[in-house]
Amino acid sequence: MGKSKKAKSEKKDPQTSLLSTINNPADLRKLPVEQLPQVCSEIREFLIQHLSSNPGHFASSMGAVDIIVALHYVFDTPRDNLVWDVGHQAYAHKILTERKDLFASQRTKGGISGFPNPAESSYDSFVAGHAGNSISAALGMAVADTLNPDRKDCKTVAVIGDASISNGLAFEGLNNASNRDNNLLIVLNDNDMSIDPNVGALHRYLSRFSTSRRYNRFRFRTYDFFKRKGYIKEGRKGRVTRLTNSLKAFISKQQNIFEGLNIRYFGPFDGHDVVELVNIFREIKDIQGPRILHLHTVKGKGYNVAEDDPTTWHAPGKFDPETGVRDKERAEKPSDSKALKLWQDVFADTLIRLAKSDEDIVGITAAMPSGTSMASFMKVFPERGYDVGISEGHAVTFAGGLASAGKRPFVAIYSSFLQRGYDNIIHDVAIQGLPVVFCIDRAGLVGEDGVTHNGLLDIAYLRCIPGMAVAAPGDAETLRGLMLTAANTAGPIAIRYPRGKVPKNPEDGDPTPVPMGKGRAIKASPGAQVAILSVGAVLNDALEASRRLEQEGKPTDVYDMIWIKPLDKDLLREIAGRYKAVFTVEDGTVVGGFGSAVCEFLADEGLQLPVQRLGVDDAWVQHASIPEQKAESGIDADAIVKAVLKKDS
Repeated sequence: MGKSKKAKSEKKDPQTSLLSTINNPADLRKLPVEQLPQVCSEIREFLIQHLSSNPGHFASSMGAVDIIVALHYVFDTPRDNLVWDVGHQAYAHKILTERKDLFASQRTKGGISGFPNPAESSYDSFVAGHAGNSISAALGMAVADTLNPDRKDCKTVAVIGDASISNGLAFEGLNNASNRDNNLLIVLNDNDMSIDPNVGALHRYLSRFSTSRRYNRFRFRTYDFFKRKGYIKEGRKGRVTRLTNSLKAFISKQQNIFEGLNIRYFGPFDGHDVVELVNIFREIKDIQGPRILHLHTVKGKGYNVAEDDPTTWHAPGKFDPETGVRDKERAEKPSDSKALKLWQDVFADTLIRLAKSDEDIVGITAAMPSGTSMASFMKVFPERGYDVGISEGHAVTFAGGLASAGKRPFVAIYSSFLQRGYDNIIHDVAIQGLPVVFCIDRAGLVGEDGVTHNGLLDIAYLRCIPGMAVAAPGDAETLRGLMLTAANTAGPIAIRYPRGKVPKNPEDGDPTPVPMGKGRAIKASPGAQVAILSVGAVLNDALEASRRLEQEGKPTDVYDMIWIKPLDKDLLREIAGRYKAVFTVEDGTVVGGFGSAVCEFLADEGLQLPVQRLGVDDAWVQHASIPEQKAESGIDADAIVKAVLKKDS
């Protein structure tokens, strides 16, 4: 989009604002169905105005507005359960469920979350920060309702996107939904992948006919008649469902991915026709058994620049609502070579450089080519870069297979998402000692995305795996060196780095390898009696704290340990014999983290050295800016200074 092109929305100028009269779904249901398109338009304008100044997930939420309005209009929420997948799409849900006046605080410290969370509202049935869990969670609720006499009439709806449904857990949920007594409704919000394209009037007619109350009443009575006569046993119910799905596919000359499951399939329909959606939900809400409603939507619906470029507008940051120009675009200065790079870009640049001299290097990511900058590698080496979709477990095992066949996979996945592939890391990589390099993006605190996205556990869950090496660079040059070391190491290595910009851009030229299990002294003065042992990007906080402590007359040395596993044991022995106390600092959990590794080593060696571990406490860190989260967790420069001075007092 050229910067001169004005952004256009579906903004209307109604004489009376309907959204101002709606505080909860009960208010919404008081409106005649004919006014729902205006409600949808006003919600979109509300989102544009608020998200332009307080950024969040834009395109997905704009695309799901009509579905959300129709769901709350037809279903008795919160008694009926709506279970969201990921939650990127659920902003309109928050607006309609008593959080409209709080929306300006979204993703800020003390404000509402950017994702559904039951701790925040009774309308949020389940936590939704990672993809693929909605069907399994919703199935659990639907089955539970069959066991509770006072909730047998309640409905449960799972809303899942076309990308999320490719996740393995989603398919596990689908498989079990077809084999359990439940009345789960799965709404497939399809804004990209054509699972079952709408290709003609006959197909549209048959799809619409299959949702009619008269048709389904006839279908159920016919089924019940044959069941009572003994012609159909309960165990054969799935065969009947598969038969009707297959007949529909035969007549319409279309097949869909759900054809072989014992699940009723409806659609596809236009996910932006809110009046028609209300009619469809009313027709199918009381149908017995699991069923899938397939809806086509457009990401960014109602805002033309987002519709044209939904990837950029997934989370665009701040923007001008009138022109659609993002603040990031204004700040872009391609000719400014001094601008600090992102950690992820240093990773991608280095991977490209390494791959040019090693044809066995391949890159893998899981639905995050732009978020990890793996997209840059894939442009240079399209045949050696793989985006496997929202399938982190598969990404890890796929990498194991590549490594077993002689390739050198670099797997770039966010820390919190890599948790989903933990068994795969152990069983399919580590046990065999395969040379897979895990480049763990978004390690540490991530800011506004909050508790579901913070990458605080990777050190603890990786360092206990036999044969796994774990490192964390404090600067860009060390990241480059670690990647070179990893490219020439026999076993698996994990390299963790944070979200955001590097403190200093790397030097030109080839990287220098970082010796395995070796740290370094950044500041070591003769008179210091206290040392800070840092690992990862908190090195800069440690250096700033040391500078301030020296001004306070408390000289404090700083060591960049780099490796969590293997630890630099020789350096630790030297430190133990030199200082009266040390402070370990890490941007991860203190439970089983780097500080724990240091304490374990000193205890095993019988070395008497007071150690205070600074890291994230054994608690969930909620959404806020990264500086606010670091201050709250006690790992910024201020907190380090206070800890050292308190220990000395």
